[in-house]
Amino acid sequence: MRDITSYVSDIFLIEGGKTLRGTVHVSGSKNASLPILMATLLTEEKCVIKRVPDLLDVRTTLELLTQLGADAEYENGTVTACASRSLQHITPDHLVRRMRASILVMGPLLARCGRAVVGMPGGCSIGVRAIDQHLKLFEKAGARVSIRHGYIHMEIDKINPVEYTFEVITVTGTENALMLLSKCERRSVLRNIALEPEVMDLVEVLRKMGASIEIDGRTAIIQGSDSLSGFEHTVIPDRIEAGTFMVGAVMTFGDVLLKDVRVDHLGAIMEKLKEAGATVEVINPTEVRVSMRKDRIAPLEISTAEYPGFPTDMQAQFMAMCSIADGTSYITENIFENRFQHVAELQRMGASIKVRGRTATVVGVDKLSGAEVYSTDLRASACLVLAGLVAEGTTVVRDIYHLDRGYEKLEEKLKSLGASVVRVPQR
Repeated sequence: MRDITSYVSDIFLIEGGKTLRGTVHVSGSKNASLPILMATLLTEEKCVIKRVPDLLDVRTTLELLTQLGADAEYENGTVTACASRSLQHITPDHLVRRMRASILVMGPLLARCGRAVVGMPGGCSIGVRAIDQHLKLFEKAGARVSIRHGYIHMEIDKINPVEYTFEVITVTGTENALMLLSKCERRSVLRNIALEPEVMDLVEVLRKMGASIEIDGRTAIIQGSDSLSGFEHTVIPDRIEAGTFMVGAVMTFGDVLLKDVRVDHLGAIMEKLKEAGATVEVINPTEVRVSMRKDRIAPLEISTAEYPGFPTDMQAQFMAMCSIADGTSYITENIFENRFQHVAELQRMGASIKVRGRTATVVGVDKLSGAEVYSTDLRASACLVLAGLVAEGTTVVRDIYHLDRGYEKLEEKLKSLGASVVRVPQR
């Protein structure tokens, strides 16, 4: 695994005009890996997680587990973790500030130690992403919660069973609740849960550990165990990485075969690509081919929603595609209130985009121009790389540590498809 300092000082140089053609293997899911890694804190037994991507966020999570007292090693895509010793219940603030997913340590620490002190989380600046639903669930289960000096302090004597309805659908809130309640031996019911594939992958892991979890629509029924066991698990493919390459194939009027995917997780993405004029061929449940045989990209209307709706994590990439579509597209962001920061950078490249409230109006232009642009968050970074692939001249993408948080060897995969992308030290 790469040293963490190598993630913060690089830039991408992209020469536009290359067509993406060939085969790409999709990595394991970042958003599934992180909660599964946190779940290893629930047991004293050894856990083996396969197909874990080599990412900055994974590195941060492994460092966090180690600081808390667990043993965690990464080798060739496999993490071996064992939290057999007594755990620290105070999380290091410098690690928590690096990524939003650090809040997923709260449920396991409360369940295992009976207490937790966790700093307010960091990560991408795409919105408030309040954690009130997490804390309300913890209090319902018997925890005493207070926020002092920027830290969340929690203590619990015994995990009580709960019947709780989330006020809003929250992925990390659902995951924290499932991990906490998996250590409660009495029956709990959660309603209005998130159903993202990454949540369901965590459910599969918790079942392997000994918890009984039934999913009925947006309701989960949990019967936990005080002695959860170790597990071995292979992480699901990253549907957002897959979607990013699919958009790249369409934008460059290319032809890309994606392997090691879960086609059943890509429904909303594939439907919008078809609306744009792409040819999407499902080869089998783990392979899909995307090509663009028409000479124009049709404009789209997109509205982000919780799974199985259109994913917010693909909004920026589709905006890059719509910026060169033949007509006017409308993109409404319903999940995060501050997820249009990439608009200003796309405008630097010649895109015609106006934002009003939560809706962006994107008027397709004939061409984008290479420019120096700055990444503002993970998916915005991918959006700018895609724009650079079709822009005239050279595009310089700075602050690509955001990309390294969520895309494994992106430049290498793009180069294997024919793109001109070079990683160089930042000057």
